[in-house]
Amino acid sequence: MSWIRHHVDAATFAAAYLENLSRAITELPLESIVELIDAVDMIRTNGGTVHLIGNGGSAGTPSHSAGDWSKELSMRTICHTDNVSALTAWANDTDYSNVFAASLSVYLQEGDLLIAYSGSGNSENVIKGVAVAHDRGIKVAAITGDYKGGAGGRLATVADISIICPTTSMERIEDFQLIINHIVKEAIKDRHGITSTC
Repeated sequence: MSWIRHHVDAATFAAAYLENLSRAITELPLESIVELIDAVDMIRTNGGTVHLIGNGGSAGTPSHSAGDWSKELSMRTICHTDNVSALTAWANDTDYSNVFAASLSVYLQEGDLLIAYSGSGNSENVIKGVAVAHDRGIKVAAITGDYKGGAGGRLATVADISIICPTTSMERIEDFQLIINHIVKEAIKDRHGITSTC
């Protein structure tokens, strides 16, 4: 009997989660997503590099996207959380809030694009990375959310392209981060007639 009760509770929770996700997906800012598609496609066409930064789940998704985009779009990508030795060296020898600013200072080139991920939009190391990009004249896109009603936090106000996922749930924001990255990849493939290699 206990298993059945918990099973029903889990089913109710899952249904509510999916209902909330379904509602929010219809409210994603399509115009901003198209801006991001165009920005990534321009970098691909011009031979620049897309740099990706974020923490926690917002670090895992950029890593996934960097792999997908380099493989399927034949473009240069650097996920700045993938080099664990460099990341932890910067954190240990300076400060964790400096890890992306330090790495981007080494790798950013004119004509590149930075995509910054933060569920809250207030991660200090992400904000500092964005500042370095702007100092170099690099366009910045942000994929963030309305976590705890924060409207994308500081990140949304400093990015050139801001995609604020319309949910207060960190988990759903992270769901949307991956959905948006797949939309970007598949839209560019469709635009250029690129056949999937999967």
